[in-house]
Amino acid sequence: MINRIASVITKNLLLCVIFCVILGYAYPEFLIKLKPYNDWFFTLTMFGIGFVLNFEDFIYVFKKFYIVLLGTLAQFLIMPFGGWLAGKIFGFEETLKLGFIITGAVPGAMASNIISYLAKADVAYSIALTTTSTFLSPVLTPFFTYIYASSFIKIEFWKMFLSIIRMVVLPVILGLIIKTKLKHKVKNFIDIFPAMSSIFIAFICGLVVALNRDVLSKINLLVVLAVILLNFWGLFLGYLAGIVYGLSEDKRRTLSIEVGMQNAGLGAVLSLKHFSSQVAIPSAFFATFCIITASFLAKVWSKK
Repeated sequence: MINRIASVITKNLLLCVIFCVILGYAYPEFLIKLKPYNDWFFTLTMFGIGFVLNFEDFIYVFKKFYIVLLGTLAQFLIMPFGGWLAGKIFGFEETLKLGFIITGAVPGAMASNIISYLAKADVAYSIALTTTSTFLSPVLTPFFTYIYASSFIKIEFWKMFLSIIRMVVLPVILGLIIKTKLKHKVKNFIDIFPAMSSIFIAFICGLVVALNRDVLSKINLLVVLAVILLNFWGLFLGYLAGIVYGLSEDKRRTLSIEVGMQNAGLGAVLSLKHFSSQVAIPSAFFATFCIITASFLAKVWSKK
């Protein structure tokens, strides 16, 4: 029964996000009360991701090291530059510029693995890319944030590095180790963890809306347009990179989804922790929109 409910939550991530966004706008005080526990929620989510991963996923990384490296390279070259470009083209103020850069600099979203499955893409490749970009994110996320944003705002590289280690890498490793040690005892509860991840992503989007309720009315449609363009930028150039690399069709689809879907939940958490709630706005918008486009793309590709 619990697994069935968890499965329904995971499959209806978009509805969960929309619900929390509406809740955050209508009753902001409800979600704001939970803000102090934000880091722990995300840590618990990444701990759950460790339960979903297997040591076999790392074997794939080493066996297919070349294409995993190329995919990760595409991820971190295309999206951080795309985030910077979005802020530059639309002439946003510094907080929104930084928000778009952070959105582009975070690793791929765990939800991309599910979308890759629905799109008849290469799921093993998707998991390998997500895993690799996640474990490299403590260095690459603050690095690219510094490269593109240090000219107009102070970026504390090591503080971001330690935050990602504590909230992302260590919980994933711990979850993976516990699952391996207690494999048969926890196998009936594994479906709960993707549902937890879905709930957190929805919560963080709602929290960002709640914290920026007064500001959102002043946000023009250019921000929404910039989010849409950044998402399409990742989906298109990710697929194009797959063509340039000479990958098969299923891997091209995977790379498109992986590059186009960001771990915007992490982007929002980092923005709230190290900067301000307004910096988190692009990540919250992106988390919502990339689910819509990726789900639509998966439906189109699943028919081919």
